[in-house]
Amino acid sequence: MTHEVEHEYDVVVLGAGPVGENVVDRARAAGLSVAVVEGELVGGECSYWACMPSKALLRPAIARSDARKVPGLRQLVEGPLDAAAVLAHRDYYVSDWKDDGAVDWLESTGARLYRGHGRLNGERKVTVEGPEGDRHLLTARHAVAVCTGSRAALPDLPGLTGARPWTSREATSSKHVPGRLIVVGGGVVAAEMATAWQALGSRVTVLVRGKGLLPRMEPFVGDHVADALTEGGADVRTGVSVAAVVRDGGTGPVTVVLEGGDRIEGDEVLFATGRTPRTEDIGLETVGLEPGSWLPVDDTLRVEGSDWLYAVGDVNHRALMTHQGKYQARIAGAAIAARASGASLGEAERWAAHTATADHAAVPQVVFTDPEAASVGLSLAEAERAGHRVRAVDLDLTSVAGAGLYADGYRGHARMVVDLDREIVLGVTFVGPGIGELVHSATVAVVGEVPIARLWHAVPSYPTLSEAWLRLLEAYRDGAGTA
Repeated sequence: MTHEVEHEYDVVVLGAGPVGENVVDRARAAGLSVAVVEGELVGGECSYWACMPSKALLRPAIARSDARKVPGLRQLVEGPLDAAAVLAHRDYYVSDWKDDGAVDWLESTGARLYRGHGRLNGERKVTVEGPEGDRHLLTARHAVAVCTGSRAALPDLPGLTGARPWTSREATSSKHVPGRLIVVGGGVVAAEMATAWQALGSRVTVLVRGKGLLPRMEPFVGDHVADALTEGGADVRTGVSVAAVVRDGGTGPVTVVLEGGDRIEGDEVLFATGRTPRTEDIGLETVGLEPGSWLPVDDTLRVEGSDWLYAVGDVNHRALMTHQGKYQARIAGAAIAARASGASLGEAERWAAHTATADHAAVPQVVFTDPEAASVGLSLAEAERAGHRVRAVDLDLTSVAGAGLYADGYRGHARMVVDLDREIVLGVTFVGPGIGELVHSATVAVVGEVPIARLWHAVPSYPTLSEAWLRLLEAYRDGAGTA
């Protein structure tokens, strides 16, 4: 017999991943009562199947690669990685897929956690179907925040469903190293997982439908990453499309059939071919929205046409990255609290406390491949499409003293895109070993719209990779690049 209980809160949050947690944190800090609903693990995709496990797998691979380029170390790290130790390290960082610590934190905020599947049931209403058949009827006085994230999207291909392909979840949680791994896709997940599993001993084939890897970044980035994968033994093929997948009985070797008839056999196949919102069964139809759709929002993260429903993180399709979702959550939490207090936020102003701007104007990203890639703001092509009058300044990072000290045979590249009318930086891209930590200085420059004339006074320490900034400014001063 179903037991129904009604509860009322100021805010109801659907999803207890990093995004939902940050909405909870900001709403509770403002003194609002909060209920949060989670059907899987508190901590969400990032903690158990994305950011944390993938970087735990990648860190040993990148550290070994760096060490092999340092005199006095290379001969000590010539052997293979200890795959069992790397996988155990990964398991530690995902708490063996247990969420006790995350639950403890959530409860420490004073929020109420409801385990089960949450669905909207009309305006400001959420129904939770619990694991024991219990049902909770939640009402939100001020806001419901949808923070249910996204899942891997699989193409409609003959044989794929029965072939039990890997998605990002299996790629970050596998307990074994496949002898042969086929990676379908060219984005971040494809590039990072090809890097990780190749380092762990898999023979990797990467199949990219487009012209190259990491197509959302400057073109030279994908070239550097593909070259490194190829030098490590991977077979990187571009301009190819998969027509079918064959795996008899869903076990044993898997065969990927390309358009044109070529067949590639592997032990596992990873499809890293995009994301789809987890909104297909959360009751959107009860509030006039399309189930399974992305949810467009204004800059306070409120769903367009609603005065109470917010969509935060991946579900709004603005920037599908954990750090950007958490940023949105801080903005949304502040906006919910302000409106709950009776404040009128008025016209959204760029960079204001209640306005999400960085999730489209200055999105930073690090891709933890070998070499690393990082960018923030607009690429040259994006800036030109947006109508800016720009100059791109390029730099071979071997011109920086810190690069040679970092690694023998260092290879890397940087690009700075400058708005010629305002003389500010619109975007910066780096690729090379150890450049992941450079992107935050670029983020500050882009978000702060720091004038080029002032950046001359931000003196990089010598001899660090950050001296790339000085070289880029010198190249801009000397008229290098293309307008």
